[in-house]
Amino acid sequence: MTTANHIEVLDRLTALGDGTRTRVLLLLERQELTVSELCAVLQAPQSTVSRHLKALADASWVVSRPDGTRRFYRMDRDGLPSSMRRLWGAVREEVATSPGAEQDRVRLASVLTQRRRRSEEFFSSEAGQWDSMRDDLFGAGFYLQALPGLLDETWTVGDLGCGTGHVAASLAPFVAQVIAVDGSEAMLAEARRRLAGHDNVQVLHGELEALPVDDAALDAAVLALVLHHLPDPGRALAEVARALRPGGRILVVDMLPHDREDMAGRMGHVWLGFAEETIKSHLNEAGFQSPRIVPLPADPDAQGPALFAAAARRAA
Repeated sequence: MTTANHIEVLDRLTALGDGTRTRVLLLLERQELTVSELCAVLQAPQSTVSRHLKALADASWVVSRPDGTRRFYRMDRDGLPSSMRRLWGAVREEVATSPGAEQDRVRLASVLTQRRRRSEEFFSSEAGQWDSMRDDLFGAGFYLQALPGLLDETWTVGDLGCGTGHVAASLAPFVAQVIAVDGSEAMLAEARRRLAGHDNVQVLHGELEALPVDDAALDAAVLALVLHHLPDPGRALAEVARALRPGGRILVVDMLPHDREDMAGRMGHVWLGFAEETIKSHLNEAGFQSPRIVPLPADPDAQGPALFAAAARRAA
């Protein structure tokens, strides 16, 4: 052992030479805690606890992270060198069976209960206002932006009838590749501007009835508010099935049946929405299995017809 290593080991041993410090370390091995929480468990003043934490941090026994005005401390056992783990193992065996450590364990449980109770009290008092409070803080659709995280990160996903690329932009951070296809060059120009920062998105011009995509190239496909524009939805779905690998998934979002002929004429819609049985029939005939149709909750601010989501798998 070199002189430097010898001094380092002595410093680490010295840090463990105080009974309170070893109790602190035992607590921080079990749970990440703030200074005030450690004070409550140890029944010690803040100055004492802070002094012991500094000694342990200087000897690399504990690490910390800021959280607003608070700082959380913990023992990163897995991150310790093997020599420190062996040293702590020998000391821990003695400390863990001491009367003081047992009292600390009981008080730690109480402190953690208080931590949970503060959260529970907040939700108990604010339950009626929580939805509006959450939306004010984070926006109404924050969770929808995160849901693509459920997708496999190795997948290639098609945004078919991509329009201006809104869905593709939501998918791109979570999957290996997005292939965005649309028949309108004007829409694709907007999509290319929106998707310029996403290197894993390929934007292609093409019709859904003749996709510019190889057989079985997609793991999943999304058709968002596009099917009602197509003269032959069944043919388009069969083409999507061709582009999906066996077992690949399709998600269709479109309108339920409605009587808004004025809107449909103005926006070039071919179909006034789709009944559940119609969509199921189209999907089954295109080679998809077990389609599930779910009406989507109406947004109170939305002015268009009600929507549905249809999910299915391509037959293996």
